[in-house]
Amino acid sequence: MITGVIKNKIDKIWTDIWAGGITNPLTVIEQLTYLMFIRSLDEKEIETEEFAHSMGMEADEADLIFPQSAVGQSMRWSKFKDRDSREIFEIISQRVFPAVKKMKYGKLPDFDENGELIEIEEDTESGNSQTAFSKYMDSAVFLIPNAQILQKIITGLDDLYIHDIADLDMQGDLYEYMLGKLSTAGQNGQFRTPKHIREMMVELVAPTPDDIICDPACGTAGFLVSSAEYIRRHYENTMTDEQWENFANKTFSGYDTDYTMLRIAAMNLMLHSITNPDIDYKDSVSKQNNVSNKYTVCLANPPFKGTVDAESIHDNLKAVTNTKKTELLFLALFLRLMQKGGRCACIVPDGVLFGSSKAHKSIRKELIENHQLKAVISMPSGVFKPYAGVSTAVLVFVKTEAGGTENVWFYDMKADGFSLDDKRSEIAENDIPDIIARFHNLDGEMNRERTEQSFFVPKQEIVDNDYDLSINKYKKTEYVAVEYPPTSEIMVEIEDLNKVIETELSELKKMLNV
Repeated sequence: MITGVIKNKIDKIWTDIWAGGITNPLTVIEQLTYLMFIRSLDEKEIETEEFAHSMGMEADEADLIFPQSAVGQSMRWSKFKDRDSREIFEIISQRVFPAVKKMKYGKLPDFDENGELIEIEEDTESGNSQTAFSKYMDSAVFLIPNAQILQKIITGLDDLYIHDIADLDMQGDLYEYMLGKLSTAGQNGQFRTPKHIREMMVELVAPTPDDIICDPACGTAGFLVSSAEYIRRHYENTMTDEQWENFANKTFSGYDTDYTMLRIAAMNLMLHSITNPDIDYKDSVSKQNNVSNKYTVCLANPPFKGTVDAESIHDNLKAVTNTKKTELLFLALFLRLMQKGGRCACIVPDGVLFGSSKAHKSIRKELIENHQLKAVISMPSGVFKPYAGVSTAVLVFVKTEAGGTENVWFYDMKADGFSLDDKRSEIAENDIPDIIARFHNLDGEMNRERTEQSFFVPKQEIVDNDYDLSINKYKKTEYVAVEYPPTSEIMVEIEDLNKVIETELSELKKMLNV
């Protein structure tokens, strides 16, 4: 758990970077990501060496990350961290960073006697040459401006890892805290989903070690991380070696169109024991994405209010909902990506639920008529504050290709455990535990009244309402009659008040000699 002491240390590092002129939170996280990755490489190397020594032998060079030359060894965090600040700056900017950008097969390239980088040759028989993180390093730029600031950051990170970061869970929490500082939405309206909302959605779809999970608008990979934490929490003691192998390499997939986000996503997953996920640069709704019938779980908060070039949209998405609106196209995409029986929990803006355009109606009809729409969870508009006040809902559905929607469960979330203003302070009121408990016991919901916080609506009623899914269409408000006193009593009270006013006004005039 991230304590106040740890938060203060992270904030101090953050302030040091800001003092160097880097004020964009995304850029700050990106630069810290590089340094955390560089440190993690040395940690892994130390583990390999210590294991070999415990077995009474030298580590096999094939298992080592750093070149065994003097220059190669100088690139290790443990070797340079205590040097003069100018040396550290030169080593990282001129050696380590360029080497990480050209990392292949889990190894860093060496430098020749002239200081020129010796690129690692491709080995067609060795499979994928790059990790998910190193794959997107080509376009990375080292922006720490000077030696003094770099030394402060390295000292701060080292202090955090040595004294405060006990395990992988803590590393993940640290990264989550840093990601929480991202408070601006992109041009297409995408923004980071709060952790407790992600965890609620993961609880609703309940992933297992045998699932193949995808977020086609992954951003910082929050949904994938929350899924990984859920699986470890519920299945860690029963998973087979094959399931652990899949967990590290095949279980988690994510797409994004921002290389910075892809690097951050890969690092975030790596800090949660997912060493080589399928994180790919891909415009999910375009013709370049032909993935279909692959995943068993989709979790996403796709871009809102965005539009894409009509010519680039994949034809099979337009066949479901002919639109340029990203929030509708992604719903069609989830259905295409999932295997039959696959389940999805996604966030949509309220307009998706009641929009009257042909595209809006067609995607709602698709979900209800051809698949199984299980739940519509209406969320309060403050969930995404302070950087967005948009009203949203969570849709939960199963791909069946044969219908199956008989009743749709609606829940009116009024509180998520945090105040709904810009401060988002923690409060006692929280509907999320109730949502999870009720969703996993839907049989007990059948007799709930429309005046209650959750209830079922028959499919036919939704069809008759033009497939409208807004909760207010079906929720009934219970009006309680207010009884007022007789008019004669009210008149007496008014007269008494007037007498008091006249008396006090008269006393005031005497005091003022008016």
